[in-house]
Amino acid sequence: MYYKRREFLQLSGSMAAGLAIAPSLRRLLEEDSADPKKSKPFGLQLYSLRADMPRDPKGVLKQVASFGYKQVEGYEGPQGLFWGMTPSDFKKYMDDLGLAFIASHCNIDTDFEKKVVDAASIGMKYLICPSRGGSKTIADFKRVAEDFNAKGQLCLKHGIRFAYHNHEYPFREIDGQMPQDIMMIHTDANYVDFEMDIYWVVTGKQDPITWLKKYPGRFKLGHVKDRIIGATERDATCDLGKGSIDFPKIVKAAKAAGMEYYIVEQERYDGTTPLASAAADAVYMKKLSAKF
Repeated sequence: MYYKRREFLQLSGSMAAGLAIAPSLRRLLEEDSADPKKSKPFGLQLYSLRADMPRDPKGVLKQVASFGYKQVEGYEGPQGLFWGMTPSDFKKYMDDLGLAFIASHCNIDTDFEKKVVDAASIGMKYLICPSRGGSKTIADFKRVAEDFNAKGQLCLKHGIRFAYHNHEYPFREIDGQMPQDIMMIHTDANYVDFEMDIYWVVTGKQDPITWLKKYPGRFKLGHVKDRIIGATERDATCDLGKGSIDFPKIVKAAKAAGMEYYIVEQERYDGTTPLASAAADAVYMKKLSAKF
């Protein structure tokens, strides 16, 4: 089901938990001039709405669908991967909204096989390790790669894929070696894919295009997340198109390198709200998606 902009106010008026729609968000949707015939599916990482989702998961997901997102990437919070619903009930609800639950970040160290079985049962594509920031040595990262191979084999056995999502730390050299290289070299491409968080690659003072060309076919998913112009702090995300990252150029290289999923994530909201930013990011993505 696709929610047109004129239906948006009706939808938002019925929502629980006081998730009011700001006038600026209404104007943004009304002014959206992207050609829907040229727009391709893109996703939203629900962590972007971490302050809103726990209050009213179903209502927030309705809004996500109304913005034009067609795919969702989840995360594991206190209500689990499926927000207190069974996997099948969650999938039915997502199907009714016209949303594909393609992947989720999760704790891969606890009950991982059950998570794999649940994800596979509803046709998810990926389970993703969100971080391995506790690793400090090259030997640590080699052990991480071994574990990823094992996790990837388990996923493949059940018909889904395993991937790792980077922050900036694997782009800091240890003993003259880059941990990101170590993980990519020591994982088997048959079992392990990678999700490039473009923001964190840039924050790690690396060029995303260089890495895409270095490992073609390995980065199957990407987080599209912008960085405040001139920011020096670590956490400096902003609405897409307002920051310093040249996404049209990067996405062109990502497509050539085999990236399949483009997923919005935002973690900071200056002068706006998470829902308003999700709407603004969707408008940007509708235009950007013509390049992937």
